[in-house]
Amino acid sequence: MYKNLLKLILFFEIFYIILNLKIIIYFYIDNNATMNDIEKQIESLRNEINAHNHAYYVNSTPSISDYEFDMLMKKLETLEKQYPEYFNANSPTQRVGSDVDIKFTQITHNYPMLSLGNTYSIEELAEFDNRVRKVTGNDVEYVCELKFDGASLSLTYKDGALQHAVTRGDGTKGDDVTLNVKTIKSIPLKLIENKMHHYPKEFVIRGEVFMPHNVFEALNKEREISGEQLLANPRNAASGALKNHKSSETSKRGLDCYLYFLLGTDLPTNFHFENLQIAKTWGFKIADTTKKVKTLDEINEYINYWNIHRNELPFDIDGIVIKVNSLQQQEELGFTAKIPRWATSYKFKAEQVSTELKNIVFQVGRTGAITPVAELNPVQLAGTTVKRASLHNADQIALLDIRIGDFVFVEKGGEIIPKVIGVDINKRKSDAQPMQYIEYCPECNTKLERIIGEAKHYCPNEEECPPQIKGKIEHFISRKAMNIDSLGEGKVEILYDNKVINDISDLYTLTYQQIFGLEKIIESEDGKTKKLSFKEKTAENIIKGIENSKNTSFEQFLFALGIRYVGETIAKKLAMYFKSMDTLMKASVDDLLQVGDIGESIAQSVVAFFGKEKNINLINKLKSNGLQMQIKVEEHLSQSQKLAGRSVVVSGNFGTPQRRKELEKLVELNGGKLASSVSSKTTYIVAGENMGPDKRKKAEENNIPILSENEFLNLIHT
Repeated sequence: MYKNLLKLILFFEIFYIILNLKIIIYFYIDNNATMNDIEKQIESLRNEINAHNHAYYVNSTPSISDYEFDMLMKKLETLEKQYPEYFNANSPTQRVGSDVDIKFTQITHNYPMLSLGNTYSIEELAEFDNRVRKVTGNDVEYVCELKFDGASLSLTYKDGALQHAVTRGDGTKGDDVTLNVKTIKSIPLKLIENKMHHYPKEFVIRGEVFMPHNVFEALNKEREISGEQLLANPRNAASGALKNHKSSETSKRGLDCYLYFLLGTDLPTNFHFENLQIAKTWGFKIADTTKKVKTLDEINEYINYWNIHRNELPFDIDGIVIKVNSLQQQEELGFTAKIPRWATSYKFKAEQVSTELKNIVFQVGRTGAITPVAELNPVQLAGTTVKRASLHNADQIALLDIRIGDFVFVEKGGEIIPKVIGVDINKRKSDAQPMQYIEYCPECNTKLERIIGEAKHYCPNEEECPPQIKGKIEHFISRKAMNIDSLGEGKVEILYDNKVINDISDLYTLTYQQIFGLEKIIESEDGKTKKLSFKEKTAENIIKGIENSKNTSFEQFLFALGIRYVGETIAKKLAMYFKSMDTLMKASVDDLLQVGDIGESIAQSVVAFFGKEKNINLINKLKSNGLQMQIKVEEHLSQSQKLAGRSVVVSGNFGTPQRRKELEKLVELNGGKLASSVSSKTTYIVAGENMGPDKRKKAEENNIPILSENEFLNLIHT
């Protein structure tokens, strides 16, 4: 009996264990099924909302009411809060932005963002067409596009999702504005699948962010009511919103974006226009106004149509872009140092107005150059109020015979900078006196000089003339130079006026105690005043920004010095050639003339700069403060002068865009001149896959060696 009782107890224990195990399994399966259902529901809602966003913001064909859309968003937001494990950075709920202060970081473009050459007449377009056909033959097709007037943007997508968005910057690298761009609802965060034309695993698409007219007008109306300064124009408003340090503020600006150029190694077709049409099926907003043409007459017809009808568009354009459609022909045509040879832009003639000239004042630039500026009776021009305009120099004033009280014609050069282009002689007053150009500096009273062959007058007192000193410091801290952005917005003037700094070397001895509490009352053009002061956070950021600038590259430092005629490109060439400040300082005019693109004027200017004791002392002070005085080179990139005096073209596909950039960098690091087109002066061509047939033909005709990647590497490493 005892044994039977034990068996019974054992039976119930086993039964209990099995029962509990079934319950556990049941709840696990049920809960897992529920969680799977929730994940599917969240993903389904995201896809549905993305589809409605695309219909509304890209296709302008809303399929549901605003209320229904808001209800879907509310449902998704609730689920995402309840189940944070399903967070996705590209969810439509993330478009509202954040109040967190964004610190923009710099990202290097996979492909440089170059500018376009400008044309202003059908004759100049004909010259462009002739240059293209000379390389490609007559079988060429063009694509005509509207030239949107906004802020350029480069978007990178990987596996169908937005990875990052970068501004143009200096063309080589720009600011990471991804968080702000996510608030622009016409830009897809996740792409639409197209079974016929799959999007590449990774690619770049370029476009223009703009502010529509109705949004701009409404925004200015709000600012007027609240007593804020009005925004100048939609372009500046769009650019400012894109660079706002709070993405929640960007989201309120109603920005829009058209995309117009696809880049990558695995594109759907070998034609620009066709790639754009396919990109449209992935969810991108592509302009319906883009058109393929074959002849110069068709280009002219397109230009004339939009010159008449551009004011009917809900956004600003300032011209037309013309591109060669074939990517193969684009490769054959190549690039100059700054622009593609396969594209150009036709700029619409600038708008003109007439207004009274009230006075002429003279401004002193950082190099001592004197610029006469016309003070005008305020007038509306191209959507903005113009009160001042450039008169360029003494020769221009004499040519126009301009006089105080004249009614002058004003236009915006490139629709950006106002300039006086003529005088209405019929309205001239009888007592108007001819203009006498000043002889002495309006700031320091030093007698002006004029260099033979130059149009401008100069103040030679560069060591004591306040605008020159402040101008040099402002140039030194500028973005493309030392990039000390914490010192913008007139802060240099406060430091200089308070005698805290007198030259650029003084920046590196500044202390928090010296600048905390400094302030200045600033008057804006509209007569309003505001106080600019160095509070605790401002002072800390300035000191931190100056310290961080010590890591800026040698080529940027060289540009920052403000040597006359030494711009960004020349500074880079000097840095790459001489490698260090010590070597450059010892260079003679003949030494400098050995560097590609360095002429007599530049060489003499550089030698003159380093020939002054005060500049040598300045360099030594900056060196003692730890600034970069020599070029930094990645370990895997060797440097030599093995390619000195030789012109090298890199052409074709080398697997990735980054690898091609590395090979191009190697040319420069080893003393060579990087060229984009083949000529009789070309020494070598480094060829990858799909090298342009025209380049190959020219190479064969001129007996130019064509090297593989390995052959090129062996050449510079042996």
